[in-house]
Order: sequence, then structure tokens, then C-alpha cells
Amino acid sequence: MSEIAAAVSLEIAQKLGLNEEEFEKIKVILGRDPNFTELSIFSVMWSEHCSYKNSIKYLKTLPRDGEKLLVGAGEENAGLVDIGDGLACAFKIESHNHPSALEPYQGAATGVGGIHRDIFTMGARPIAAMNSLRFGEIDRKHTKHLVKGVVSGIGDYGNCLGVPTVGGEVYFDECYNQNILVNAFSAGIVKVGETASAVADGPGNPVFIVGSATGKDGIHGATFASADLTEDSADDLPAVQVGDPFQEKLLLEATLEAIKTDAVIGIQDMGAAGITCSTSEMSAKSGTGMTIDLDKVPTRQADMKAFEILLSESQERMLIVCQKGKEHVIQKVFDKWDLECEQIGEVTDTGRLEFYKGGEKIADVPAHDLVLGGGAPVYDREYTRPTYMDEIAKFSINDISLPTNWKAIAETVFSSPNLVSKKWIYEQYDSMVRTNSMHTNQPSDACVIRVKGTEKALAMTTDCNSSYVYADPYKGGMIAVSEAARNIVCSGGEPVAITNCLNFGNPYNPEVYYQFVNALKGMGDACRKFSTPVTGGNVSFYNQSVVDGKTEPVFPTPTIGMLGLLSSHDQKMSLNFKNTGDLIFMIGKQQDDINQSEYLKRVHKVRMSPAPHFDLEEEYALHQVIKKIIKDRIVVSVHDVSEGGVFQSLVESAMPSDKGFTITSPIGFRKDAFLFGESQSRVIVTLPKEKRTDLEDLINSLNGTITVLGEVTDGNISIDGEDFGAIDTWKNTFNHTLGTTLEN
Repeated sequence: MSEIAAAVSLEIAQKLGLNEEEFEKIKVILGRDPNFTELSIFSVMWSEHCSYKNSIKYLKTLPRDGEKLLVGAGEENAGLVDIGDGLACAFKIESHNHPSALEPYQGAATGVGGIHRDIFTMGARPIAAMNSLRFGEIDRKHTKHLVKGVVSGIGDYGNCLGVPTVGGEVYFDECYNQNILVNAFSAGIVKVGETASAVADGPGNPVFIVGSATGKDGIHGATFASADLTEDSADDLPAVQVGDPFQEKLLLEATLEAIKTDAVIGIQDMGAAGITCSTSEMSAKSGTGMTIDLDKVPTRQADMKAFEILLSESQERMLIVCQKGKEHVIQKVFDKWDLECEQIGEVTDTGRLEFYKGGEKIADVPAHDLVLGGGAPVYDREYTRPTYMDEIAKFSINDISLPTNWKAIAETVFSSPNLVSKKWIYEQYDSMVRTNSMHTNQPSDACVIRVKGTEKALAMTTDCNSSYVYADPYKGGMIAVSEAARNIVCSGGEPVAITNCLNFGNPYNPEVYYQFVNALKGMGDACRKFSTPVTGGNVSFYNQSVVDGKTEPVFPTPTIGMLGLLSSHDQKMSLNFKNTGDLIFMIGKQQDDINQSEYLKRVHKVRMSPAPHFDLEEEYALHQVIKKIIKDRIVVSVHDVSEGGVFQSLVESAMPSDKGFTITSPIGFRKDAFLFGESQSRVIVTLPKEKRTDLEDLINSLNGTITVLGEVTDGNISIDGEDFGAIDTWKNTFNHTLGTTLEN
């Protein structure tokens, strides 16, 4: 039976991830029953991964306007912001969670490749990569297997491609034991006015597929990413793509060269849903259609079915709409780079996608009805406050006894896999290729990258403490954005815009959807406060594991990738202590707060507590203070207080220069809250003694809060007169704990 004649049913539709209502809607759109190929097309385009059908209502509430914004959310393959000097920065973060959970090396590698393609499809050359990773309990054999695979995949792909991995974050928690999170970030530079667009203008213009040949890897990958991860998910390994970084390097150079010609009308990466997604989104954007001959698509396997070619997510491929008459220009560029370049169809004025194989039309669907903002369904799911929040509300700090063995407590907290150095991981990444990185010898809270040919630098960071979001989705969402902005500001930059990767459980679970809705409200409020519009990203639902019949969602993890701008390299501020005798101050209000801290979880084994203290107005005011003291060169180091508390911040500032510190706990607060509490909106700064009056006068004029803690010393730590030992001992723990654990 031919594919066009293949019978379909509701049962088949449901197996493809569609529900009954959606199946009936497809019939109405087509005015007939779909065939199997058409049903497959709708199933991937209406999957959560492609259509955002369960999230778009709330995504639209996020701020999307900003004075530096050139391309906003959903308009192109990535967001684009003006950085001055005739240059723009394209940047984006996306997830590759389910593939990485099943096949960690290829899952992570292709996630890296895909996000870089989103950048260079815009005409921008990628200059930096980051990632945000979440794994299960570090002592589990399976976790170690996943960590090693993911890290190797990221490192091998990025290193071969020649894009430095300059930063990121890694957390370990039991909620990610089965369903890990792998979020990849890329940023690139392009001249303003020289960007490419994902359009299909001009009926009669030829359509080319370029790059690698199409294979059977990644088929129904978008559908796979829009379903629960279960014990049987290993059967879905064909949905995991296979990457080739050397092909990607060729494709990068060829794409940038082609875009500089006048032959390219539009271009789009073939990511999720492959040819189906590229043809439908480009056509819908231009109000056009396409006719595509699938027999002309270069394939790696013989006798591939039409739906396999259409849905394949084979990597390192692009769809190009070429100006008619200039086909030879495109062909010449891709021949030079020894890449496939085949005309597979042309643009039409019908608004429909017509796919042919073997001389037979095997699918005929309207492009507009396939895509987000067109006919794709939009849902507003039911949500209810999670019942676990009742248990969280019962927590009282008064029920937690104060320890007495402070050094031993500090050692326990400091050795947390969430706090120690990720050196074992990042040393597998090339962070210096292209020689733009500025943070290797002088570390700062955000990664700082030179913009060659200018005095400017970019600051970038990825941030989200998911346990805060779990405890209080609204407050946790605000904190994720605010900590990212704080890291940019503490590094000497001005926050510009964000991209986000929204990792949540099943949206049909009312408690999960409550987390999603309220986290976005928090993110939106913080973004508006800091004037950091959302440029795009992605939503990753269904991040949960089904083990022994019980569904366990991961912690809600709305990862924030933030871009900041330094108008001059000289603005960069580092976090490391500089001189013995410099004074140490804390700017911001101390709180009697140990909520959701590593201290509370590791020492007292309490996981259920509220999110730490946070006030958006306090946070905003703090940023204005920090910007001023950095601009006026009053301070010589700046480091925010986050996970691990003040003690962690101080040790991290002491280690790079092999300094020490002596401090005294402030009166009127619990010592554990001061040393290890994670209340927000606090920053540690150091300065020469002669600058003390300048700092205090400035803070008072801005109505800020300042506390003198102590001073920088030569290589030893003393707290309230107690000797905590040499910084070298703490440095050894910091640098080697993670690697030792993973290798054993």
C-alpha cells in the first residue's frame, strides 16, 4: 500500500502523540482524513517541542521589548541585540534533555551542534558557548555514566568546532536521577544589517537542502521530547540524533560565506522535525508554500520512506531559499566546502506544502496551520498549588539547633558537589580557542568575552537554583533572573537581555503547571525590573521519570541565559582578593535565613523549607550600588553571595590569589545564617583601607546597607577567632572533590 493510501485511525494518531480533539481538528483543516505521512507531519509540528501548545499563552506574558533588541522572541532562529559599533550579538539557549538521558554522548553533542546552528544561520559567527547541566545523586553509578558521556559529548563537539565553552553551571540532586537536564547556550557576533532571515519569499525561487545527507536518526525526535521518560524509553534510541562536528565546521564556514552573497533569500537550520519544520515555518512566515521532491533529498540509507525523510532530525543540515537565477552561486559555495547541495523544490504562492515521492503527491498540508501562531492548538491547562508546599510552610528556623563545631560544619557544606569546583568538567572543554576569553586568570561572577576590533566586551551567565523554584515558583523565578543580572553587574557589565530554557514536568499535572505559570510570572516581573527582555529560548516539558509506575517530576528549572555588555574592557571586575590588608565588606542586608541552603540540606538533612529571603526592590537597589562602586573604582574585588553563603563566597575569592581572610560575624544574627545562609541581594567586596570612607559615604548616600566583616590575610582563614586552617587545604578540597568522586 502506498503511503498516501495508508489508512489512519485515532489509535495511530494517539501513538504519534496527538489526542482525539487534535485528530478531529486535522480532519477539519484538510477537509478529509489525513494519510499517515500527513498525520506524522501534524504530530511533530503540533508536539509541545515545536508548537508550545501548553506554554505559549504564558510565554506571551514575558517582556519582549527593549531598546537594544533587534530581533525578539520567536521572530528568527535566535534573539539579536545591538551591542554598538555596528555589531550585534545573536544568542540563545535550548535543551536536549531526553536524548542526553538515553545516549549522553550524542545527546549532548547534538544539543551543542544544534544551538550553534541557530546562531550561524542568523549570519553570526559563534564566539562562545555555555551550558547548564543537572544530574542525579553523584554517588550513583548511572549518574557517573551520564556525567562522563555528557561532558565528553559537549567537549568533543565544541572543541572540534572551535567554539570555546566559557562557563555554565552544574547541579546534582536526586530528582534528576533518571531525567537529567542538558541545556546548551551559544552566542555569536554579526554586523548589523548583515543577518539572514528564516523566510521563504518569492514564488518560483528554488529551495535547496545543504550540509549532510539525511538518515534515519532522530525520526520523531520532537515527539520523543514531548513525552514522559520511562523505563521503556531506551526503545526510542532511533529518536536520538548523531552528530559530526567536522561536518558542522564545514557547514558553519559555508553558511556564513553563502549568506554574504546576494543569492540567499532565507535560511533555516533543520533541527526538531527536520525538513517538515523548516519548510512549514519558513513558508508560514512568508505566507507562501513549497513543492518538495523528496526523491531529490540526499539520503544515507536506501529506500527511506517519505515520513522518515520528512521527520528525520539528522544533524548538520540547512534549508536555503535561493534567489532564482543564482543557483550556481549557492552550488559553488557548498561544492567548495565539499557539502551536499541539492535543489529539492521551489517556493509557491499556494500557502501549502506539497511533498512528492516517486512522482506521487504523498502529502498536501497548509503551512500556516502547522505552526505556532497559526493553526497549532493552544491550551491553558488546569493548575493547583502543590500540596508539598504545605509541608514547606511548616518549616521554622527555630527548630534547627545551632552547631558548635563550625570548622567541621564548614567542611561538610563546602564539599557539596553543588559547591565544589567543576574543574574536572571544564578542563575537558577548550575555553581559550579564538582568544576572546577574559576570565581565566581573573575570574568574575559572569564570563567576560572580548569583542575583537572594539573596546567592548560581553558578559554572559547561565543561572537557576531549581530548589528555590520548587519551594516557591514565583520567588524562585524572580531569583533566577536576579542572580543572573547580579552576576553580570558584579562583573562590571550592564544586563541587556535574556534567553531561557524552561524545564518542567508534565503540563497535564496541575501541580507542575502551577510551577510553570508562577515561575514565569516571577521571571517576567524580574525581567521588567532589570529591563532585560526575553529574546527566546525553548520550553521543555515532560521532564520526569516513571519508575515502578510512579511519576516523579524534576524540580522546576527555568534556566536563565543572560547577556550583558561592558562598554570597555577596563570595566571588568574580578572576584579574587588582591592585596593583604584590604578590607572586606558585605553590601546588602543580612537575614536570619537558612532556607533551601546547602547547609540545611547537607548538615540537617532538611529538604523541605521555603525559598531564601528575596525582595526585588532590594535587589534592584543593590545593583545600582554595585554599578556605582565599580565605575568609581572604589573596590578591587566583587563577588555575590549565593549557594553556600558568605563562607563559600569568601573562600572562592581567596583561592585564586592564595589569600586568606579573618572575619567577625555580625552581632544579632545566627552564625549559621551568616556563614551559610543563602538569603539574596548580598555582595562581598574588598578595597584598600584608605577607600573605606569613600565606600561608606557612597553607600549611605544611596541608602544601602553595609557591614564590615574583616580583612584579607596571607593564606589562612580565621572566623571569630577560630582557626579554620590554610587556604591551600580548602583549595585542594574545592579542586579535587568532584573528580575524585566521579572517577571512583
